[in-house]
Amino acid sequence: MSSETSRLTEETSRPTATRRQVLAGSGAAVASIAFTGAFSELFAGTAAARGHSGYGPLVPDPDGLLDLPKGFRYRVLSREGDPLRSGEGQVPGNHDGMAAFAGRHGHVRLVRNHENRVTAKLPVPVVEGLTYDPMGKGGCTTLELDGRNNVLGERVAIAGTAVNCAGGRTPWNTWLTCEETEDRAGTNGYTKDHGFIFEVDGADPHRTGAVPLTAMGRFQHEAIAIDPKSGIVYETEDAFDKPFGLFYRFLPNKPLGGTGSLRAGGHLEAMRVPGVPDLSVVQETGACFEGIEWVPVPDPLAAETPIRFQDFGPKGITHAQKLEGCYWGGSSVYFVSSFAHSSQGSAADHYGQVWRYEPKRRRLTLVIVFGPGTDVQLPGESPDNICLAADGGLMVCEDGDGAQHVFGLTRGGEVYAMARGRQNIGTPQEPEWGEFAGVTFAPDGATMYVNCYTPGTTFAVTGPWR
Repeated sequence: MSSETSRLTEETSRPTATRRQVLAGSGAAVASIAFTGAFSELFAGTAAARGHSGYGPLVPDPDGLLDLPKGFRYRVLSREGDPLRSGEGQVPGNHDGMAAFAGRHGHVRLVRNHENRVTAKLPVPVVEGLTYDPMGKGGCTTLELDGRNNVLGERVAIAGTAVNCAGGRTPWNTWLTCEETEDRAGTNGYTKDHGFIFEVDGADPHRTGAVPLTAMGRFQHEAIAIDPKSGIVYETEDAFDKPFGLFYRFLPNKPLGGTGSLRAGGHLEAMRVPGVPDLSVVQETGACFEGIEWVPVPDPLAAETPIRFQDFGPKGITHAQKLEGCYWGGSSVYFVSSFAHSSQGSAADHYGQVWRYEPKRRRLTLVIVFGPGTDVQLPGESPDNICLAADGGLMVCEDGDGAQHVFGLTRGGEVYAMARGRQNIGTPQEPEWGEFAGVTFAPDGATMYVNCYTPGTTFAVTGPWR
């Protein structure tokens, strides 16, 4: 980290603790410190937390699906391979990013991604008027729920896309689903170029159709967050191999114009942190960089060269491995680097970072560091999907090795296990558990919805939420 381009804004560092110290087992109720960082920064503009420290130890599920604290219960809403209630085919696999929207009469509408590649055994069914590329296996489905989480309907919302990983909601209550691929037409059997963002109206999918938002760039998209005042869209790029992904912003020609406005085009830019070519080198929580620059992307459609390989001038551009979760809070956008490993080309190692960018001040701050020196068999490494909880804290989906958890983070800096997956996709001798994804809350905060990626399962979790 260059001393000329960074400074500590406040003394926010805390002693690093291993996950073995903070979560000694799957039944751990709460941990004092699981990461180092300025926790208060994460919750700017959210509801006030109520001082709780978790919900108690996880209780083993006799049905072997989902361990939860005492007093909580789950309902399986949807499982891969079951018939879609629309009659369009089977429920697709690889459940990933998701958001919950308010419907009429107290109903809730879930829009869910399916991160299917060309080899997927349970693709999103092709539906006329909702299919981009018939050879694409990914897409989204929508579940319609009543006020008691009974499933009233389930149907295809978009099909023919590829590797739909995460995305994000818009201020006008549509879902932006992101393709995490750069495959071109003629590659892997595809008939059209992939690597785009698509807008999905869960209430009326035919209103948005299957139209790529090409001006927002063609790259390995992960997640988005939108500034509700300016309409600027921030985008993460999940690139596993070097050169790693970039953090982008899209300046729409027609900001906050409602459904279809993003089709009016705009300008794509990538973030440059002066003097920092790789964010993994920053290891101190509270490290702050002023004068963040935004550089026009030379070729957003990546017609010849993937964007992260393109020439951004003599000053270069700032990369980071595994840029994933992204959300808006208060007056800032937060984004996650899930991990960085020097053995894979990163400049330094970590097991997860959360960054905060303040547009008005053009300032970037590292607010959370996960690890390194931690036990990968316990919760707290490789954060992926992330959302604000009803109590003002966070819920984070773990995507690492060993046991897989959804864990909560209070405003006071305490981490606690909220759920543990129990569906063994390995063997009794070498167990393996599918990652969690798509954590989101009902509009009234009374239900947490979350997906198990494999086997594709969508859960509704209710109980004594604070």
